[in-house]
Amino acid sequence: MSQLLRLATAGSVDDGKSTLVGRLLYDTKSVLADTLDAVHRASADRGLSTPDLSLLVDGLRSEREQGITIDVAYRYFATPKRSFVLADTPGHVQYTRNTVTGASTAQLGVLLVDARNGVVEQTRRHAAVLALLGVPQLVLAVNKIDLVGYDEQTYRRIAKEFTAHATELGYPESNVVTIPVSALVGDNVVDRSDQTPWYDGPTLLEHLENVPVHADAEDAPFRFPVQYVIRPRTAEFPDYRGYAGQIAAGKVSVGDEVVVLPSGISTTVTGIDSPHGPKQSAESGESVTLLLADDVDISRGDLIAAASAPPRLSDEFDATLCWLGDKPLRPGARVLVKHGARTVQALVTELRSRFDEQTLSSVDGPESLSLNDIGRVVVRSAEQLPIDDYADSRRTGAFLVIDPADGSTLAGGLVGAPLSQLDQPELTEADPAAQDLVSPGP
Repeated sequence: MSQLLRLATAGSVDDGKSTLVGRLLYDTKSVLADTLDAVHRASADRGLSTPDLSLLVDGLRSEREQGITIDVAYRYFATPKRSFVLADTPGHVQYTRNTVTGASTAQLGVLLVDARNGVVEQTRRHAAVLALLGVPQLVLAVNKIDLVGYDEQTYRRIAKEFTAHATELGYPESNVVTIPVSALVGDNVVDRSDQTPWYDGPTLLEHLENVPVHADAEDAPFRFPVQYVIRPRTAEFPDYRGYAGQIAAGKVSVGDEVVVLPSGISTTVTGIDSPHGPKQSAESGESVTLLLADDVDISRGDLIAAASAPPRLSDEFDATLCWLGDKPLRPGARVLVKHGARTVQALVTELRSRFDEQTLSSVDGPESLSLNDIGRVVVRSAEQLPIDDYADSRRTGAFLVIDPADGSTLAGGLVGAPLSQLDQPELTEADPAAQDLVSPGP
């Protein structure tokens, strides 16, 4: 079975993300004939002589009419070397929340810039979001290179500027790759271009096929959020009691000692059931049902973890929020926190700092967090939660902040400070020098 790579595309408005994704699908022959026929017809209706490949991705009618991406579009394709799940995210500032959604599970981010414009504000914002979410690999696709006459110096200047920005966000240079492409023409997307003899790196698809992909560290402690308790109570299985879910991190084997949180009761794994039958062991990403030695009171939302390295139980913790709500967040806000399968009432007691992704600085003591702001906060929950730092475990270190009034998502939350800049606030909101660093509200 080929290895799976999850990737997300991002960039500013009209940088050509959807066209690039369409080009990948088209040139890898991942488009059904009837879908391609529909794109040809739609392109002809617009008076175009060649198919508009962005229509392969922009699925909403409003997107097609406006020629922009609004929703996150997921596409699946494969080559003989690897399978891909691709999230094409919006470029507009007001849809940055959708970029957070698309990048939350990505192992690689493809950032696009227009070669005529270079690195812009939204490029830096998206790079910060990808760094915040712990996306380990970055690709900068310098698109529309044909519109600058395939100029090497333009490409080198943009590549140098972006690489410097990415390394300041904490990316090793080896994890940042820049590629000159033309999504419209197809230069260096799937096939190597004769127009860029000065570029000796991989095409975009070559890089996607060969970039190292690592899941959570193999030695990460075992984490298993319980999603469902299975009790058939049938003649065939009168006493069966299993706990179903997906392993969030680590590995578990029959005979392992585990602890159930938040109760703190210890027990032993006696069996592992899967859709393919009983197993002796299972690892991160697998959906299984665990059987335990003792009749423990376990319900949906509890966490089964390695007894030797359990997460900490806490009802107050530091966190980093990417604020997605239209109303600003202020200290004292009452919210719901959804961690794993458990949802609890909570209070945001303090706003410690706000990160400015343009200058890579933080402002201490902001009065509020507005739409698309990234900030460090203190959360107090009504119940203790079993949490890990996000830097240690992406699954058990992440949570959602929900509006208790209507159930809408207000923020994506990460336990701790994944960006080191958030841990070292330099200025206060009252400091006049800080005013130049504060991102304007929407």
